[in-house]
Amino acid sequence: QALVFPKIILAGRLPAQQNATVNLDLSTRSVSEFSSWAEFHNGVAAGLRLAPFQEKMLRTWIQYNRPSEPNFTHAGLLLAFGLHEHLRVLTMTDAYRYLSQEHDITTLGLLLGLATSHRGTMHPAISKMLYFHVPSRHPSSTPELELPTLLQSAAVMGIGLLYEGSAHALTMKILLGEIGRRSGGDNVLEREGYAVAAGSALGFVALGRGSDAFGFMDTFLDRLFEYIGSKEVYHEKFLNATIAADDQSGNTGQMMDGSQINVDVTAPGAIIALALIFLKAESEEIAARLSIPDTHFDLQYVRPDFVMLRIIARNLILWSRIQPSIDWIGSQIPETIKVGVFSMSEEAIDCDEFDAEALFQAYINIVTGACIAIGLKYAGSRNGDAQELLYSYTVHFLNEIKHVSVQTPSILPKGLLQYVDRGTLELCLHLIALSLSVVMAGSGQLQTFRLLRYLRGRSSAEGQVNYGLQMAVSLAIGFLFLGGGTHSFSTSNSAIAALLITLYPRLPTGPNDNRCHLQAFRHLYVIATEPRRVQTVDVDTGLPVYCPLEVTVAETEYYDETNYCDVTPCLLPERSVLKNVRVCGPRYWPQLIKITPEDKPWWRSGDKTDPDPFNGGVLYIKRKVGSCSYSDDPIGCQSLLSRAMHEVCDTPSTSCSTQLNRASHSSFRVDQLVSTFSANPSLIAFAKLCCESWKDRSNGNFQDFCSQVLYECMSKDRPSLLQVYISFYTIVESMWEHLKIGQFPFYDSLFPSSLKVALAYSGALVDGRISSGGIIQATFLESLVKRVDNIFAELPNLKANFVRYLGTGKWPDAQSDAVLLSWYLQWYSIPPPLVVASTVEKIKRRAPTGVSMLPLLRLLLPTTHLVGLMEIEKLQMMPMRS
Repeated sequence: QALVFPKIILAGRLPAQQNATVNLDLSTRSVSEFSSWAEFHNGVAAGLRLAPFQEKMLRTWIQYNRPSEPNFTHAGLLLAFGLHEHLRVLTMTDAYRYLSQEHDITTLGLLLGLATSHRGTMHPAISKMLYFHVPSRHPSSTPELELPTLLQSAAVMGIGLLYEGSAHALTMKILLGEIGRRSGGDNVLEREGYAVAAGSALGFVALGRGSDAFGFMDTFLDRLFEYIGSKEVYHEKFLNATIAADDQSGNTGQMMDGSQINVDVTAPGAIIALALIFLKAESEEIAARLSIPDTHFDLQYVRPDFVMLRIIARNLILWSRIQPSIDWIGSQIPETIKVGVFSMSEEAIDCDEFDAEALFQAYINIVTGACIAIGLKYAGSRNGDAQELLYSYTVHFLNEIKHVSVQTPSILPKGLLQYVDRGTLELCLHLIALSLSVVMAGSGQLQTFRLLRYLRGRSSAEGQVNYGLQMAVSLAIGFLFLGGGTHSFSTSNSAIAALLITLYPRLPTGPNDNRCHLQAFRHLYVIATEPRRVQTVDVDTGLPVYCPLEVTVAETEYYDETNYCDVTPCLLPERSVLKNVRVCGPRYWPQLIKITPEDKPWWRSGDKTDPDPFNGGVLYIKRKVGSCSYSDDPIGCQSLLSRAMHEVCDTPSTSCSTQLNRASHSSFRVDQLVSTFSANPSLIAFAKLCCESWKDRSNGNFQDFCSQVLYECMSKDRPSLLQVYISFYTIVESMWEHLKIGQFPFYDSLFPSSLKVALAYSGALVDGRISSGGIIQATFLESLVKRVDNIFAELPNLKANFVRYLGTGKWPDAQSDAVLLSWYLQWYSIPPPLVVASTVEKIKRRAPTGVSMLPLLRLLLPTTHLVGLMEIEKLQMMPMRS
């Protein structure tokens, strides 16, 4: 089946003319050129939306969808397949067929797609293909090959992706030279973008490896800092030799204006390379060399956008120190700049003493760089502090351009537009909004979405709206709803590197602007995505349901172990900090998934070596019998079984049969209701018996008890407890009824023992000696104990029989009295008379006369209940009183 690409709508509306529609004439050359990159991005978007293919089908499907004439849309589709690692199925013959079409953008998409699919593998054939598109690496005897700068930039970036994390020495040396080498293409203005691509590629090759002991690392650092413009060179001899060797090996020269390196071109790429090489390295030395101008003189010689890049690089190196707070952002601003900006905003000093524009430009670029660093540190975390901070800064920048009604704390000086041009403010505003969406990726948070929707709907009269700013807002909205709320961003080294290239703070000014950054690189964010959504599914119905989860985040060096609750479908934290996930709530059976926190990518569905504990984002749960789902009963007070039981059984003034006879067409029989939720024959039979017996029974308490027992046994799916509840209840209630008439026809001496076993089990649960769940409700057992104590206290002949038993050891003559006495002795665990007499004799020999015997009785008779010990003490004190 052929893939259908969504149509790009190029029509517009004129609000001043009753929303009249204006269609662009696509036949003109200018319009078709402007739509080229839009079609490329449309192809990428269409490819990213596709579900994963089976490998056997994918190669055939790609070949089937290859157009007869190459176009931008299919080029974007190739890049999308590469980002999802689907191009692994293509052979070198397939790649050659694409290259033979001699379509630059198709070649660009293929090179980036193949490199991304084989990321970190150092595939030899693909490496040769990429190096072939870097003319500076051709032998000097090779005829000069004209390749567009865009194609060279894509090839260089592809080399970095292919050799990711390898720290391959020769590749690093080549890419280091490419940062300062002028592109051999036809467009000299795009050489900054080529340098950025080379620096990013170098960062990918040595990603996070700066702390390793490379023998050549010092010389590499000197070269990179020279590209930045630093005057600190520690290995000048080797550096000059390296430059000379590079000049001899290539056919193009260094980016130099006279005898000096053009740092305006080389600095961005070198800064990105340093940031990625020393990512999370916590290197104070490297961070110190990426200094921020702290004097008015130095501000004149460093471009403000380079200050932003330095702030981002410094904080990526000092990763653990990034904090989502106003104080931390303030600590990034040199004191000279901070004092100067706030003094000028309050008109405390004369702005003619120094360059006010340079001061304010540096200030807002430092703040923006710090916000981008926060966005990268907390990418995909939905951190509340980071979200509030970035939202506040976005609103403040927006207020400087046009006042909005949102109230936020005062965190920036007023009147920035007096000293900073509107284009710079717009750029910083959209970069911070983009960082905010990175933090809230996949969450669809309403407050952030409202802000982005407002930015998207502004007209040119409300702000300086151009292609790059619209692209930033669209990208931010896509991040906010990443994967339809199923994906989020990781903070692994590869993910941070991909996000940094995606968020590179130089936005294009037009659809064909690739001067400073290739537009195709904006799609590398896909490398950082992870499918972290978990959806609970009812195992019986197979339908998705809401369910509360308790997520435990493991302890790290930044925070202690914490728990939080969320409702599915939801996004889980990263695998490196996820400890366990527990299904909680009263409506579903508990389930615990224990996970070992590991610094690895998220699980992939179908990976046999590393099986996914969440089954591809699906967690099967079982609903308790009689409970409603949260969609049917959101607030938890109208559970279907509970509501029906109350309607049928819990009306105190009328019985079930009365309700049934009164409104037979609208009422349910109890047995019909129970059979709806359970197929257990004992529960249905009991419900039917109760419904029939309640016709003639006037005891409302028994009706209430039976309905509660039915609900308890059905909701916990334990029908065997029905007999236990009924036995305990009927025995105790019968004892109480016969107490009133003075007859006790009971001969079952096992009742107290059974009840004491249940009490002991419940007590072990309370003390923590048993971890499994309770069987009988503790409140029911407590009510039984209280009722039995009251019965023993009200029995008329029990105390006299107990005194005679302890004194003489004789049992009562009447059989019923003997049974009650045996119950009493079992209930309070009173030992035989000889043991009691021996214990009392020991106490009398040692204890002073007139002192209570209760503490010593408790010590010598530890199993006897306190009531029994008190009765023994009373019997021993009676002769003394007499």
